[in-house]
Amino acid sequence: MSVTTTRHNQLVDDLVALFLAEGFRHLTLAKIAKRLRCSKTTLYQLGHSKEQLTINAVIHFFRTASESVERATATADAPAERIVAYLRAVADALRPASPAFMVDLAEHAVTRAMYERNTQAAAQRVEQLVGEGIAGGAFRDVHGAFVADTVADTMRRIQIGKVLAATGLSDAQAYEQLAGLVLNGIRSRERPTIARAPSGRTSPSLSI
Repeated sequence: MSVTTTRHNQLVDDLVALFLAEGFRHLTLAKIAKRLRCSKTTLYQLGHSKEQLTINAVIHFFRTASESVERATATADAPAERIVAYLRAVADALRPASPAFMVDLAEHAVTRAMYERNTQAAAQRVEQLVGEGIAGGAFRDVHGAFVADTVADTMRRIQIGKVLAATGLSDAQAYEQLAGLVLNGIRSRERPTIARAPSGRTSPSLSI
């Protein structure tokens, strides 16, 4: 008997939350079923093997994160606010990801490739946002592709743990710092007004 759509969606969300909190390489199907309080037969409806279950969960995570990022970006009107909104939304999407999850993501060939594709897509989105800001006069006439390439390189360093090792910043914290660095480096002399976030960080009022 198939699980209902509602139950299926909840299981996927719970599976992703478990992986984000603890990583996934050490979890067997039996352990996952016990943690999610379901049968292994039910799990097989989400993926026919542990490998496929993992891949499907990570795909779901990145898809949901991308949608969340774009929703957050769409709420910002000014070019400077949009680029900050985008990168901060990436940080927000990555915030639930534990170090264990990020290590497992990087050490698993398929999920590492997914992360790399998403990182490249994010860099292309940044280039697009920079180009829009230049066209509108909000940003200096910088080389958009160079800015995007620099952002992508930093994203890759974040991805493989080099930024964490060098600075102690988590992935989410590093993305927030990257947002401020990019904005301060490319905006025109007339600085946009950006509200303070409750945490004390600046915020437009970002995503991956």
